[in-house]
Amino acid sequence: MKIVAAVTQAARAAFELRTVDLEAPRADEILVRIEAVGLCHTDITGQAGEMIPLPAVLGHEGAGVVEAVGDQVTKVVPGDRVVLTFRSCGHCRNCEKGLAAYCHTIRVLNYAGSRPDGTTSLSDNGEQIASNFFAQSSFATRCLAYERNVVKAPGSIPFELLAPLGCGVQTGVGAVLRSLDCDEGASLLILGGGAVGLSAVMGAALRKCAPLIVVEPHAERRALALSLGATHAIDPAAGRPLPEVVREISPIGVDFAFETTGRPEIQQASMDCLAPHGVLGVVGIPPKGTPVPGDMRTAMALGHTVKGIIEGDSDPDSFIPELFALHQEGKLPLERLVRTYPLSNINQAIEDQHDGLCVKVVLLTEGAVAATSGEGSRRPRSTTASSAGT
Repeated sequence: MKIVAAVTQAARAAFELRTVDLEAPRADEILVRIEAVGLCHTDITGQAGEMIPLPAVLGHEGAGVVEAVGDQVTKVVPGDRVVLTFRSCGHCRNCEKGLAAYCHTIRVLNYAGSRPDGTTSLSDNGEQIASNFFAQSSFATRCLAYERNVVKAPGSIPFELLAPLGCGVQTGVGAVLRSLDCDEGASLLILGGGAVGLSAVMGAALRKCAPLIVVEPHAERRALALSLGATHAIDPAAGRPLPEVVREISPIGVDFAFETTGRPEIQQASMDCLAPHGVLGVVGIPPKGTPVPGDMRTAMALGHTVKGIIEGDSDPDSFIPELFALHQEGKLPLERLVRTYPLSNINQAIEDQHDGLCVKVVLLTEGAVAATSGEGSRRPRSTTASSAGT
């Protein structure tokens, strides 16, 4: 079938809205009509050509409605509202332990740019386009997914709030509740006040972490962090060494630090903020070849741990429904992070997010078909759901 997708033609090239061909679902596949899709830094990494062959269709925080299913699919039926997330095999040792984010075949299932058999589901006039990014490639009006990466969603939550649960929110909240498993009253330092960092703030507020310190250069995001439960917000541009400022707040250091920036100097400074037996959780993607932060002698003497975190150690079938419930109870105010844009304005959305004008971009597919003929590209940017510094 013909669909509209934001195609990445070459490394660091702007996204192009194009009409491409999507194959019909195979026996184990699910056709989803995408209503909303979150924009994540991982998509920007993919756009740079660092994760998936190009040309490609990226997007890995899709939310929409099931339109068709293959013969082997029993988990969902046409008409179901779903959140799309990462795919795992379901039967390796880690999956069986509930550690789906560390599935033994995670790379093949999510980053190969094709199905495991090497075929792609997308093409343009016969030219293959890399697909299956996080087993979805949801920067599109429709995509194919699988039972292991779809979660049925309640009808009471709008699609633009469901979409970020597939990666960014589950990573941030999960880092605190699952990966680090911060205990009540633990001190926590969060480096970066983007969507993942502020999701971690919401998770830390649930665990009553104190002090809860956020480091973020944008004043609006610092204010938002404080309103979401942070006890302190630090401007890294103030000129003082981070460990010095943190230890004025928590003299012995912090029990946990959560690093989202991917900047090696920030990761190193984070280690110097840790209390004895402290843990640094890392989700920010540093340049390839960056050494693990810290000093081995100090780490040994103080019992420090550096922990890589993928998807908040989430098992989506159990954790994403927990996030649904937290939002419905008013404990996860996702609407305070989200700003919506039409898919046709994806490049402007990336620029605005980079400039700190919004926290979490969610792209809406409505009007995407018209945009390919030059109509939708003139639609104004939405300002419907943001308190993120705009």
